[in-house]
Amino acid sequence: MKLTLHVWRQKNASDQGRMETISADGVSPDMSFLEMLDLVNDRLEKEGVEPIAFDHDCREGICGMCSLMINGVAHGPEAGTTACQLHMRSFQDGDSIHIEPWRSRAFPVIRDLIVDRASFERIQHAGGYVSVNCGGAPDGNAVPISKIEADLAMDAAACIGCGACVASCPNGSAMLFVAAKVAQFAHLPQGQPERKKRVQAMVATMDAEGFGACSNHYECEAVCPKDIPVKFIGELNREYLRTACGD
Repeated sequence: MKLTLHVWRQKNASDQGRMETISADGVSPDMSFLEMLDLVNDRLEKEGVEPIAFDHDCREGICGMCSLMINGVAHGPEAGTTACQLHMRSFQDGDSIHIEPWRSRAFPVIRDLIVDRASFERIQHAGGYVSVNCGGAPDGNAVPISKIEADLAMDAAACIGCGACVASCPNGSAMLFVAAKVAQFAHLPQGQPERKKRVQAMVATMDAEGFGACSNHYECEAVCPKDIPVKFIGELNREYLRTACGD
């Protein structure tokens, strides 16, 4: 396959940045999208050109580092798929592909396709954990949890914090991410002692980081690589209102 890439290049946070056209030759349909970028970078380095900077880690759809806007869609055209799991057979020979970083005030560009997502980490640090002493690891059935509650907790815990929801929301909202982190613990007995404190602290940090409010466009759900449903945003709102009203 031969492709034409239109890639965002930006030296640092203060640089204005620009789109740069780069050819990609000899691309196998069986390559992942990141492997295709590796191939292009190998050629650029041999030519003495600065390679394209992009984030990656596990390349197994777990870490959420592969934060790319591909043809205007977070993680690319395949639903429920991270950029590292996206294969080039999703494109056609001769295609033009536009590759950009996440676009959000809360995710400033560091270089090329890499953005600073430390704001997500600060939200997580504000309350996305259990700090009470729960003792040693209990037997699997020591604390009865209904399957419905366990399934909801697992669905929320599937969030990998990639930021696709923020990048796709017209208002740059992080509510799907925060909702998933809050709901993950709200459905488990271990999360109850800090339940009220958690939602207040995480929402306050989210607002302080400059994320927008939910715009009800459902773009976050549409692009989420782990199919986190927007129903958790409704749950987040209820959790927050309960604590704000002193319930």
